[in-house]
Amino acid sequence: MTCTMIVSIHDVAPATWDQTRSWLAHLDERGLPATLLVVAGPWRGPRLDQAGDVIEGLHTACSAGHEISLHGWDHAAAPLGRHQVMRSGLAQIRVRGCGEFATLDRAAALRRLARGLEVLHRSGFTPTGFTPPGWLASPGTLEAMRSLPLRYTTSQWAIRDLRTWRRIKIPALSHRPGSSLAGVGARSLLAIGRHRLDTGRALRLALHPDDLHDRRLVNATLALIEIGLDKGARFMTYDAAVRRRIPIHVEEPHSPEWLDTLEALGSGR
Repeated sequence: MTCTMIVSIHDVAPATWDQTRSWLAHLDERGLPATLLVVAGPWRGPRLDQAGDVIEGLHTACSAGHEISLHGWDHAAAPLGRHQVMRSGLAQIRVRGCGEFATLDRAAALRRLARGLEVLHRSGFTPTGFTPPGWLASPGTLEAMRSLPLRYTTSQWAIRDLRTWRRIKIPALSHRPGSSLAGVGARSLLAIGRHRLDTGRALRLALHPDDLHDRRLVNATLALIEIGLDKGARFMTYDAAVRRRIPIHVEEPHSPEWLDTLEALGSGR
């Protein structure tokens, strides 16, 4: 049975460019495509459009078959409302305080998404997807995404086509670097991933910069990729998976609100 593997590199930004290049080197050595999830705003350093070397490197990655996708503006924890404590608590546990889109209403989410897309467009990229940090998106964020020129979004359990609202159910496996249980988690990731590949089921593998600080996590990741290669898995980007599974023959017009939002933002201020 031929299965599908989707590899994504999270938290791509000027501050994590060295780690991103390390993961890309592993993938390029094997000729495998990945989706690079870019934090477009000032996260731990300058914005993407203030880092020419990173932009150049990302264009080189695109030429090698990798996809550029949006991963938020600055990973800042969203402000809390009265009824948002539980959702924020989940964000703290899952992404250690970086649940940027976990509690936002539609207007706030639209501003952050539009600002991130504007920076990517100005840097020469036309992303079709958005993955919220920690895969946490509030109902308002989901509403905002549908008025933007985006084809898909992802959660931990599925990829969603934003034009048809159809879900492609594929779980994402990732490590928990820095945890006392990181070694156990790495073995579990490898075992679960191997089982899915053995049974011909699709798999998403999410890589993070901090994974590289623990050789156990790197080894488990590369071992799972090698198992996929040995089994003849089809490696593809998120965009390719959505287009292959759910063909879109007609380009639908986007909401004018998208253009209005960009104009109001000006040059990303």
